[in-house]
Amino acid sequence: MLSQESLAKIDREIAKYPAEQKQSAVMAALRIAQDELGWLSTETMNFVANYLGMVPVAVYEVASFYNMYELHPVGKYKITVCSNLSCTLMGADGIAEHMKKKLGIGFGETTGDGRFTLKEGECLGACGDGPLFLVNNKRMCGFLSPEKVDQILSELE
Repeated sequence: MLSQESLAKIDREIAKYPAEQKQSAVMAALRIAQDELGWLSTETMNFVANYLGMVPVAVYEVASFYNMYELHPVGKYKITVCSNLSCTLMGADGIAEHMKKKLGIGFGETTGDGRFTLKEGECLGACGDGPLFLVNNKRMCGFLSPEKVDQILSELE
């Protein structure tokens, strides 16, 4: 199911915990699986559960609770726009509208070419940098303006 490289990464995460606590690596294992496969199918979550010696429902609970895990296919670039109060006060609504028009999609949708998925995020934890968005759960882009958004999107294309 997962490559040997991903399994080795998961094994390094498991090694951080006592042997009887290897299920503590579930969040890291899900992140590693998602990085390789793009999203977490039921089959993938079952594989992770088996690998960590967990019941599948416990893995589903983690994956469905945190918004960084995707339970359905997403575009190559998942962009999560912060819509919390701080970012909204700093212009996040305008940035979101600009992105929707630019990409031709709304929140929760993916462009026809499969390149971009647009998500709404509650708080990304960088209120002083707003408005901001997160690309693929890894790259935070702050102090956004329509021009800066256009520049970032063209870099991603």
